[in-house]
Amino acid sequence: MTRTLRLSIGGLLAACLTAMAPPAAHAGPADLGSTVTARLQTYAKAADQRGLAPTAQVNVLRQSASGWAFGSAVLTASHTEDAHPLGWLFLARRDAGTWQVAFEGEPAFARLSQQTPLADTTEKRLFGQLGGNAPAFAGGDYRTGMRLPFAVGQSWYMAGGPHGWAGSDTPYSSIDLSGGDGRVLAARAGTAYTMCGNGKGWIRVIHDRGYATDYYHLFNNIAANGLAVSEGTFLGNTGTDVSCGGSANGAHVHFALRQNSAYVAVSGHNYGKWVLSQGGSAYAGYALHGSTQVNAGGALYNYGALALNQGIVDTFGGGTVNRRSGPGTGYAVVGSIADGATFTVACSANGTSHTGRWGTTALWNRMSDGTWISDAFAWTGMSGPINGWC
Repeated sequence: MTRTLRLSIGGLLAACLTAMAPPAAHAGPADLGSTVTARLQTYAKAADQRGLAPTAQVNVLRQSASGWAFGSAVLTASHTEDAHPLGWLFLARRDAGTWQVAFEGEPAFARLSQQTPLADTTEKRLFGQLGGNAPAFAGGDYRTGMRLPFAVGQSWYMAGGPHGWAGSDTPYSSIDLSGGDGRVLAARAGTAYTMCGNGKGWIRVIHDRGYATDYYHLFNNIAANGLAVSEGTFLGNTGTDVSCGGSANGAHVHFALRQNSAYVAVSGHNYGKWVLSQGGSAYAGYALHGSTQVNAGGALYNYGALALNQGIVDTFGGGTVNRRSGPGTGYAVVGSIADGATFTVACSANGTSHTGRWGTTALWNRMSDGTWISDAFAWTGMSGPINGWC
């Protein structure tokens, strides 16, 4: 059962003093709440988050008699526009009456995750990636393996283009989606957690490769405390829930991208067969499917996920790209492939150099049918080979 502890920021000084005082013989839930809340104050200062309400929410999802606790820690936001809560999963261990607390993104979180009896094998593997040791965009790899978070074959409106988790803050990690049947689905397989203490509104799904996705403003959302979800699992309906603060004008999902325990710019990443690009201001920007551009406010068709060994043809404004018998223009043309088409990369090699939307490169990709296409006219999420060298 989830237990929610709330302490005002005004009471944080007392909480800090409690955390530093000699421990009682039997530290209980209140001591845990005070210790976690004191840590939240540190994060509030470091993040310089605008619009935070004077309430820290500590949601104890699991606790053992042997002195372990796991849950979410949230700095709630005021109910104003462009204000959103901040939240972390945490692990805590009681040692000699004192709680040692670690948030996701801290090396201690990864270490404690391998020791705690509260995490299963899957969680130990996922949590081991959340220690903050890996940089975002590791190796320049922008592939997510995700799809848009609604049913394949539907079109939803991108009501808000790339913007910050709290609106105009950076990085522009989020987009707003609305329409369709209103059913919000997991963008990729992972493990889901409910972040708000009342079990409403905000779901976080931790995926592989260091990624996580946040879904806020949900209505009728699932109860999740380490729930394994598949790509396409129902998470909730679009709504206007602001259980942890903020505001919502009209039913939508505030959909955000995290990598290695931090919000990251969605620009350059793909959701299925759309590549996001931020504009000059929050909520502007657009999405690309090949050369097809949909601006903020337009509708995005869900083509499904793009595999990690696949690319999207981007003719940079043309209709088709030549397929050749080898990696360069010195090889014979053996056909063509249309703008926006999906192709599977068998391997890659260097050849003649060309310039496309994503820059100049000599890289060529050998497709699964044995023909070749210049990487200059494709989005693969990397500047190098995505499936090894030929």
